[in-house]
Amino acid sequence: MFDLDALAAALAAHGRVARVAIAALEGSAPREVGAAMLVWDGGQTGTIGGGALEWEARARAIALLERGGALLERGGALLERGGALLERGGALPERGGARLDRVALGPGLGQCCGGAVTLWTEVYTHLPAGEVIVRSTDGRAMPLAVRRLLAAARGAGQMPAAQLVDGWMIEPVARPVRHLWVWGAGHVGRAVVAVLAPLPGLAITWVDVSADRFPADVPPGLRVLPAPDPAQATRLADLRAEHLILTYSHALDLELCHRLLLHGFARAGLIGSATKWARFRSRLAALGHGPAAIARIDCPIGDPGLGKHPQAIAIGVAARLLAQSQTDALRQEFAR
Repeated sequence: MFDLDALAAALAAHGRVARVAIAALEGSAPREVGAAMLVWDGGQTGTIGGGALEWEARARAIALLERGGALLERGGALLERGGALLERGGALPERGGARLDRVALGPGLGQCCGGAVTLWTEVYTHLPAGEVIVRSTDGRAMPLAVRRLLAAARGAGQMPAAQLVDGWMIEPVARPVRHLWVWGAGHVGRAVVAVLAPLPGLAITWVDVSADRFPADVPPGLRVLPAPDPAQATRLADLRAEHLILTYSHALDLELCHRLLLHGFARAGLIGSATKWARFRSRLAALGHGPAAIARIDCPIGDPGLGKHPQAIAIGVAARLLAQSQTDALRQEFAR
């Protein structure tokens, strides 16, 4: 999916940015269609995977930036500046243009995947508009196959998958599919946020009692919420949100569990030992919560077998969150 937030941040910092996306696959490849990276002189963010594949793709992107590249209008249409070229190692036209490269991973790069990828590279100076970013290599009229695909997606109330159709690149704009509230900005909270923040489709709200509890270098795209009384902030959470309770205070942890049980949530996890959770279950029951409701809170979180180091806890939490995401996707697929 097309990450507008990442592109906006890169443009604000660097002015002109090349974006390299996997447009099509043949056989085995290191990443999926739609995986993308942003490149500028002296840096990049994101990854298309593959080591050598990414190294050469970055070099081509830098060359495109240096030659002027292609510019996108706000409506998402490509401004023709020499057209695009389906390349297999030849030279890019002198005046630039969007760039389409098919790379055979085995013969071309000596990689073991054995497949081939087609890369779409273009230069941005401002953000494109729309829920689906659709553009061509040469500015020609939209073909019937693309119109039908977009119409079918609209009719089904769904976003089309990222794909290359008749020389047109189609990418839906990334929108959060999961909302996660992290309560606490201590050592574990910071480690958890650092691991989870780069994951696509995840919107994180990070809560603590004051602004000085948060690090100076908060990952981009997060909502930081200083709240003198965090328990009151539970009312702001969507009922479909997921929660990780990691505060400095057992009393605050208990109050957050109580308020979330009253408010509603999709999932909730609490940091702590078996002893802590036994006491919490007893106190939550005294506050009027039934056994089934209390059991919806996971404690301990993550994978206790990995240890108690903050980063180890964060890795376990991330692994479980990703596993839950896969389970949810399978359930949705079977429900169709």
